[in-house]
Amino acid sequence: MRILLQRVKRAEVRIQGESAEAHPDGRVSGRIGGGYVLLVGFTHSDTNAEVEWMTDKVVGLRLFPDEDQKLNRDVTEARGALLVVSQFTLYSDARKGRRPSFLDAAKPDIAIPLYNYFVTRLRERGVTVQTGEFGAMMDVELVNDGPVTIWLERDAAQGE
Repeated sequence: MRILLQRVKRAEVRIQGESAEAHPDGRVSGRIGGGYVLLVGFTHSDTNAEVEWMTDKVVGLRLFPDEDQKLNRDVTEARGALLVVSQFTLYSDARKGRRPSFLDAAKPDIAIPLYNYFVTRLRERGVTVQTGEFGAMMDVELVNDGPVTIWLERDAAQGE
């Protein structure tokens, strides 16, 4: 499981291609004020165990400033929200040639249940969560705060 986490002042995701007449710029699927945008990808061997670890990591990371401007507050302490967007291209391999391979990205039958489980677990931790739509063409707009951007990765081989 891989996540590109960005601390944001605000963000939204719009779904493209749906009822262009009613929503020429796309339909807003999720919108948050301050918090994190999480671009989330899964690989074939990912299980609920990786999701559990990543949930704890995301919610517990102290990336928001305290009164001394030190990064000492987590997303719940900062009253932030999460915008979770599926991103299979996080598992691209561009080492050879000019066209990336996506063979390491989990197929939808594996990735969709893990994505839904991740969103559910985050909500169960008391965080406000908005989402994109799995497999849709999306425009993600954000104002990066800091900027603070963190790469998170967890696979079954890493253990505890």
